[in-house]
Amino acid sequence: MLPSMTTTMRGMLVERLGAPDVMELRDLPVPQPGPGEIRIRVEAVGINFADVLAVAGEYLTRTRVPYTPGMEFAGIVDVLGEGVSGVQTGVRVAGLGGTGALAEYAVVPAAGLIPVPENLSAAQAAAFPVSYFTAYHGLKTLGYAQPGQWVLVQAAAGALGTASIQLAKAMDLNVIAMASTEEKLELARTLGADVTLLQDDPDRVQKVKDATGGRGVPLILEVVGGKRFQESLKMAAPRGRVIVIGNASREPAHLQPGELMKRNLTVTGLWLTSLMSDQEATREAAQELAKLVGSGKVTPQVGPTYALADSARAFQDLMDRKTTGKVIIEPQR
Repeated sequence: MLPSMTTTMRGMLVERLGAPDVMELRDLPVPQPGPGEIRIRVEAVGINFADVLAVAGEYLTRTRVPYTPGMEFAGIVDVLGEGVSGVQTGVRVAGLGGTGALAEYAVVPAAGLIPVPENLSAAQAAAFPVSYFTAYHGLKTLGYAQPGQWVLVQAAAGALGTASIQLAKAMDLNVIAMASTEEKLELARTLGADVTLLQDDPDRVQKVKDATGGRGVPLILEVVGGKRFQESLKMAAPRGRVIVIGNASREPAHLQPGELMKRNLTVTGLWLTSLMSDQEATREAAQELAKLVGSGKVTPQVGPTYALADSARAFQDLMDRKTTGKVIIEPQR
């Protein structure tokens, strides 16, 4: 495959922060890789709630404009920057670049590349890195999950939720899945969830306790935040762990230390960006995940797919909880 000889490309540009419709489709310069970088012809971009928050200016790190959104993607290696070795042009890879993926070409540090199992499509490869690495670290690295334990997965039909259910079952865990509709719960059941509950069930806290023999859940993957965070503490078993991964409600959550002390609970935050800097932990996670994907025990769940020009609608649909699996945008369409 020959590298692109064009000088411009289509890409989404954000010049002011706000709702998804601040993104505009523009003709942008094709990026050139610097030392230690690789240029990718982008085939598919996985959209995360973090991307929505970044465009709104509400993410964990400051969003600097102008910029092109998109942190997770898959595509074909196009050009190698100076000093890059061990990578061949023309092969499909997945990448975590922080920004820049919502365009026909993107540049990523060589260290941000993730090998793609041959049995994955471009869309599945784009759906893989953020959700599955996050789920792995939530369950194992920080959650210390043990076979036979119960784990509660919120937003179970979303990209992270579906990844968490699959990995939990591969680790021989028992899964309680919560989601907003019966259709979403059916997806959770097809992936192996043992107990499914509507997130607005008025008796949800008691039903979680009933499912676990009255003790509560040893491990909870908390992504909703706000008032639901307090519910997570109520549903946790004594000496249980609540792994805080997100705040989809975009509401403040309050924590009283006494609530933790009474039942010896642990609340741990998880941010994949900082965890990925731990090379040993990343290498271990990559090896385990590659085995599971290669064996077919884990399959990235691709949700609705959009053209680049429809990026704002994709973001809005994700915000409005209209989607299941990983939302995918295909820049070449």
